[in-house]
Amino acid sequence: MGGLSWIHWVILLLVVVLIFGTKKLRNIGADLGGAVRGFKDGMREGGDKPGDPATAPQVSAKTVEGEVKGKTETKA
Repeated sequence: MGGLSWIHWVILLLVVVLIFGTKKLRNIGADLGGAVRGFKDGMREGGDKPGDPATAPQVSAKTVEGEVKGKTETKA
């Protein structure tokens, strides 16, 4: 009762192919492969020195200074 035999896997595969079609399954496989490849490339590039100015992100921020005069409450 616990596991699936090989015939169950074949039937399941046929049902999936009938539902999605081979072209859509091929596209899903290609997209998944591209995502894995991109992740691997990103991990390889991420191994650079952290202090390297070429790989450091460019941050431009503005500091807004002000003073809080008081707290107003409005009740409806």
